[in-house]
Amino acid sequence: LLQTSIFSPTRVLKISLFVYLNRDCAVSTFAEFTDNDSVLLVLNMTVDVLHRWWQLPYYWAGIKMYDLVAGSQCLKSSYVLSKSKALELFPMLKKDKLVGAIVYYDGQHNDARMNLAITLTAARHGAAIANYTEVVHLLKKPDPKTGQEKVCGAHCRDIITGQEFDIRAKCVINATGPFTDSLRKMDSQKTANICQPSAGVHIIIPGYYSPDNMGLLDPATSDGRVIFFLPWEKMTIAGTTDTPTEVTAHPIPVEDDINFILSEVRNYLSPDVEVRRGDVLAAWSGIRPLVTDPNSKNTQSICRNHIVNISDSGLVTIAGGKWTTYRSMAEETLDAAIKAHKLSAGPSRTVGLMLDGGKDWTPTLYIRLVQDYGLENEVAQHLAATYGGRSFEVAKMAQVTGKRWPIVGKRLVSEFPYIESEVQYAIKEYACTAIDVIARRTRLGFLNVQAADEALPRIVEIMGKELQWTEQKKNEELEAAKKFLHLEMGYKARSEQLSKTTEISLTAQEIARYKKRFYKFDKESRGFITTVDVQQVLEVIQIDENALHEILNEVDLNKNGQVELDEFLQLMSAVQRGQISDSRLAILMKTAEEGLDLRGPVSVDRSGGGV
Repeated sequence: LLQTSIFSPTRVLKISLFVYLNRDCAVSTFAEFTDNDSVLLVLNMTVDVLHRWWQLPYYWAGIKMYDLVAGSQCLKSSYVLSKSKALELFPMLKKDKLVGAIVYYDGQHNDARMNLAITLTAARHGAAIANYTEVVHLLKKPDPKTGQEKVCGAHCRDIITGQEFDIRAKCVINATGPFTDSLRKMDSQKTANICQPSAGVHIIIPGYYSPDNMGLLDPATSDGRVIFFLPWEKMTIAGTTDTPTEVTAHPIPVEDDINFILSEVRNYLSPDVEVRRGDVLAAWSGIRPLVTDPNSKNTQSICRNHIVNISDSGLVTIAGGKWTTYRSMAEETLDAAIKAHKLSAGPSRTVGLMLDGGKDWTPTLYIRLVQDYGLENEVAQHLAATYGGRSFEVAKMAQVTGKRWPIVGKRLVSEFPYIESEVQYAIKEYACTAIDVIARRTRLGFLNVQAADEALPRIVEIMGKELQWTEQKKNEELEAAKKFLHLEMGYKARSEQLSKTTEISLTAQEIARYKKRFYKFDKESRGFITTVDVQQVLEVIQIDENALHEILNEVDLNKNGQVELDEFLQLMSAVQRGQISDSRLAILMKTAEEGLDLRGPVSVDRSGGGV
């Protein structure tokens, strides 16, 4: 059974199986969170075609098997929901042909934090760890008894400094995910590939696409792929695709996959909810290291679990698997290594071993953070859930805000609970780059690429001070992080929704309406507007000049310092089609136009005629 939290076994994911009689008669499943600040780990479920009402209890019996397999460790029992109750819990849901729902439970976690917590736990138990280090080649020496070459270590390179060095070891374990085969090839060029990498794209859309504690999963989409959208960090995460890919350290989300996910999500929501491309706040692609068993008769078939393989030279490889079984995978791998290399070791201690930060964690820890340090409630909850007992160290580093409340804890961006002291603390947890902070210590880059981009200058400034970076190094870090957001986190795909080639697909009536709005700012009919024009119309609203320049720059496609009429019409056309959903200029101009219309000329007539 999955341990459902880094710090406590009580955080659970509640899954509802919603039964539909739709055009392809597929069953759809939904997920409900009791704690929605983590990424869904895994949902395993086999779904068959549904044709009749009696299949609702049929699937209920199947889901009950989950409870029986879990035995005394069952998180919570599954149960049936009526159609009306299902719609009450998920009001955005499409009502047509909905039959009912079945609820069951599974686990969830924050994958980046879990990975780091395991690493920190290992370090505190004596492990020597290093990031930004790559294996150049394996070291070998002849076995004194057989004369056969045996792996005895690795020649490594520090990616940041370029320094190279040897690491000697009695046993080398290859646990490199999608890079499994590249290490195996270092051992022997004749070794056949066992990894079959598959790309999975995920997107982030606003939280209003799902209730606070419920999401959707459909294991039988139009082309057989799994699709889900689930609440995560007050946003909604949607995915995923399954496409064969080449192994790369920098996978890039493809526009076709983003649109596929949006199209599938659109199939399950009420017509009242408009699913727009412009609502995609971030998008990324991950690589699944699917593997084939080299010891199997059918070496082409995908292994559903993990495999442990020991080469003739003694290289131990652990490949495949998933987060749910990471501890048993590690235990099995070490058992194999100990046996193959005749290593001395005591019994495994993984059962019951708490990860770093778990010892002092309690469900009410965040209250102490609020009371003792004057942190915002949302920030305190985030710190407690992320760092556990270590959250007090982060709180102690937090700067005074200068406000009545909160007393400490300056946010990196206003809409997310990440604070500046987390950047300082991240350095203590081996963060070396700005990308580490926005992607692997906080999840800001995964939640909103524009917010991450806004936070980058301050993040680089804090890291530069702590790590004594030169101005050149700061600029390099800033550019590298912006490139990461642009290519790997979907900023490029998002920005391309409005470009010089964007077509104006508006009716004559719509063009006339938007021209009227434009000329309320372009009072001299010059055919363009500047920051001065916008500020004059919005005189009652105090907007920082730099912010105003940024607002216009988003729409200034030819970058000449002004927004021309055609550029404005391209913007409004993109807004109409849902390609753009949060243009600050479009919203400001619409609001200003409505305000001007309301003020209008004041009538001098009294009601009833007057005298």
